[in-house]
Amino acid sequence: MVTAIVMVQAERHLTQETAEALAGVPSVREVYSVTGEWDIVAIIRLAQYEQLDDVVTGHLRKIPGIARTQTMLAFRTYSEDLLDQGFGVGLDESALR
Repeated sequence: MVTAIVMVQAERHLTQETAEALAGVPSVREVYSVTGEWDIVAIIRLAQYEQLDDVVTGHLRKIPGIARTQTMLAFRTYSEDLLDQGFGVGLDESALR
């Protein structure tokens, strides 16, 4: 399994529509609106590395509202339990309930 993380800068007036269009792309499993330099993050999961070109250049480039992308490939996946612990660092226990 190949996991790619695609960071997207969207045209300001099309951010929501762009995120919704990304969510409809085959192999896109999660889409987040985020703060900072990038507006949207999409998580792509593929059976084979060769499929990445089809998704990124074949589908994402055709979505209106995408101004710029940066794609990263994941080396390793960690369990969701460990990820939940990492995101909870510094939070009061009552905030996690």
